[in-house]
Amino acid sequence: MISKELLNRINELAHKAKAEGLTELEEVERKDLRQKYLKEFRAGFRQQVESLQVFDKQGKEVTPEKVRNIQRERGLRND
Repeated sequence: MISKELLNRINELAHKAKAEGLTELEEVERKDLRQKYLKEFRAGFRQQVESLQVFDKQGKEVTPEKVRNIQRERGLRND
């Protein structure tokens, strides 16, 4: 989960960059924070996708086999 402190610091640096510019250290920090944010975002998104089940209009499950296997490995599926 992405922390509020991380988002707040990213936003502080963004506002400062627009208003007066950043020092070299702040630019490095901003880059690192962005990478951390993207890593956490991707992990959360992946977790959501891997826990989804897809059904067609007739109610038959059509979840891709790759996702089913991941769900089985994580104990989210009994079939």
